[in-house]
Amino acid sequence: MLKHGEIFLKGRNRHRFTERLHDNLRGALRGVGGSTWIKSLQNITVLGGQVPQDVLVERARRVIGFNAVEPALRVPSTVQAITEAVVGAVAGARAERPAITFAVRVKRRNKDFEMTSSQFERFLGARVLAALGPVPVNLSAPDVRVSVEIDHKESYVSWVRLPGQGGLPVGSSGRALVLLSGGYDSPVAAYRAMRRGLRCDFVHFTGAPYTNAASLYKAYALARELNRYQPGGRLHVIALGHAQKQLAIAGAGRLQVVAQRRLMVRTASALAGRLRAEALVTGDSLGQVASQTLANMAAVDEAATLPVLRPLVGWEKQEIIDEARSIGTAEISVLPDEDCCQLLAPPRVTLRAGLTDLRSVEKRLDVDDLVDGLLRDVQVMHPGESDEEAASEEGGPEGAGGREHTGPAVCATEQPATSSS
Repeated sequence: MLKHGEIFLKGRNRHRFTERLHDNLRGALRGVGGSTWIKSLQNITVLGGQVPQDVLVERARRVIGFNAVEPALRVPSTVQAITEAVVGAVAGARAERPAITFAVRVKRRNKDFEMTSSQFERFLGARVLAALGPVPVNLSAPDVRVSVEIDHKESYVSWVRLPGQGGLPVGSSGRALVLLSGGYDSPVAAYRAMRRGLRCDFVHFTGAPYTNAASLYKAYALARELNRYQPGGRLHVIALGHAQKQLAIAGAGRLQVVAQRRLMVRTASALAGRLRAEALVTGDSLGQVASQTLANMAAVDEAATLPVLRPLVGWEKQEIIDEARSIGTAEISVLPDEDCCQLLAPPRVTLRAGLTDLRSVEKRLDVDDLVDGLLRDVQVMHPGESDEEAASEEGGPEGAGGREHTGPAVCATEQPATSSS
C-alpha cells in the first residue's frame, strides 16, 4: 500500500496528479524483473506483482509523491480472513519482540461492511487477546500498529510503515533546468525542486580545456543518482574555460566570479528555452560564500531570462550535507575535482557587484556570440539510461543543439577529498 502525499489536498484536478504519480511509478518499476500491477484506491495506490516484496518496496520508496510505503497482505473482505491476518501479524511481531504493545486501526472503503470501523477495531483487538493472551494495548503509541483497509472484494492488512519521499509527483509542476556543480548544494536543490513537482534536466559547466574531466564524472554520477527519483533527466555539459579567460582579459578583476555566474545563467536560460524548461534551479544559500550575498544574487538574476529558483536559500551548510547523505549524493560530492568557479578567480571576490560595472565588462565582449558558441558545443548525456531508452527520450538531444552521449568514457577515481565546493 502506497499512501499518497500532498495530492490528497487537490480538488477537481486530483486525477491528473494521480495519473502523473502512477506514470512515475511505472517508470521506477522498469526493468524490475517480473510482472507488476497497480490499483488505485482513494488516496492510496496498491502495488503488487510477481516480484520479491523487498524489491517492490525499494523501487516504490524512490517515487516522489508517496508519503508512506506499507508492505501488506491482501485478503478477502470477510471477517474471518481479516481476523486471521491480524492475529497472525501480531503473533509474528510478538515472536520477534515479546514485550510489544499493539493497536488496530480500521478504515472502511466499503461502507456496507457488517461492522463500523470502531466496532471492528474492538472486535479484532479482542480476538488478538483471545488468541495470544495478555498482549498490552497502547492506542496512542503502539509498538505495532496493525492497519486494515477494507474494500468491497478485498482488504489489506499491514503492520510495517516505511517513510516515502512525500511531495508532489515529479512533472506535475513543469520542467526546470538545474545548474549542477560537483558540490553538496546543487544536487540537494535539485532533489528539493523535484519534490515540488518539477521534472529536472541538468547543465554542468566545466573549466575545460584548462581543467581536467573530474567534475564531469562527478556531475554524471550525481545526475544518475538524482534520476533515481524522477524519469531520466538529461545532463548537458558546457566547457566554459575559454569564455572565463575572455572575461579575465576584459578586466573583470574582483567581478570575475559574479560575471562568470551571470554568463552561466544567461547560457542556461537560452538552453532552458530550447528544452521547454520554465525555470532555473541553483544551490545558492544566502551568505554561504562571497558570490552568494543578496546583492550578488540580484546581479546574477538580472542576466537570466527565466525565474531562478533557490530551494536552499535559507539552509545552513550542515543541513545541506545531512540531506545529501540521506538522498545518496554526499559520497559523490565529497570526491575531489577541479571546480570551474575557481578557475581564474581573484584572491578576493566583491560582495556587492554593481550592474554598471558588470555591464561594462560584458560590453567589451560579444556576449550573445559567446553564449551561441557555448551552446554549439554542448554535450548531451543520459545518466543511468541505456542507449535504447536515451534514443526514445521525449524531445531528444537535437532540441538542445548538442552532441549526444550515453555516459562519460571513464569513471572518476574515488580518492579522499580535501575540500568540496
